[in-house]
Amino acid sequence: MDVQSCVKILNEWDIVAARQLGRNVAKELGFGTVDQARITTAISELARNIYLYAGQGQVCIEKLYENGKAGLKIIAVDTGPGITDIRKVMEDGFSTSGGLGAGLPGVKRLMDDFSIDSNPGEGTDIRATKWLR
Repeated sequence: MDVQSCVKILNEWDIVAARQLGRNVAKELGFGTVDQARITTAISELARNIYLYAGQGQVCIEKLYENGKAGLKIIAVDTGPGITDIRKVMEDGFSTSGGLGAGLPGVKRLMDDFSIDSNPGEGTDIRATKWLR
């Protein structure tokens, strides 16, 4: 059974709320402090992208139970301008905000599974999963 909680991203405080939700769920599932940090970093990056580029959206945290394993899925969805060149944003060092450019490639590295679906003019749907070791 998958249980999902969401935080609407409308301002910078919502990024903090999404991080906190993710950390709490990760802790509940039994993730260690290092993986909790990885998960909250990934959430932070995804929520910040929604805030900066889409203006609004939501980050959902879902508990996963599959084949006797527990995990956590982050679902970041917005109806912003979308990403025209997914390959480009997945390059290390690419940044449109003048940030470090860890961005989406960083999220992909921090998590076990990562998928991105984006249509210009329609928005973006990013899903990232971390499995409990």
